[in-house]
Amino acid sequence: MATEYTAVIKQEGDWWIGWIEEVPGVNCQERTRQELIETLRITLKEAIEFNRQDAIASAGAEYAEEKIAIPA
Repeated sequence: MATEYTAVIKQEGDWWIGWIEEVPGVNCQERTRQELIETLRITLKEAIEFNRQDAIASAGAEYAEEKIAIPA
């Protein structure tokens, strides 16, 4: 099951700009709406992977992972 995130997008002049609401720092700018959606998807995936690697590196040698769900 895929996790869903919310993209806030708008057109400003010739550019489409967007942000992912739930993940600070994930924002993009593209010439078309479809390119923006794809770039946001790629950037979000990279940010989540980077954050995961950073958390594991910060934890050190012995750690546990626990899945946490947030009810809608």
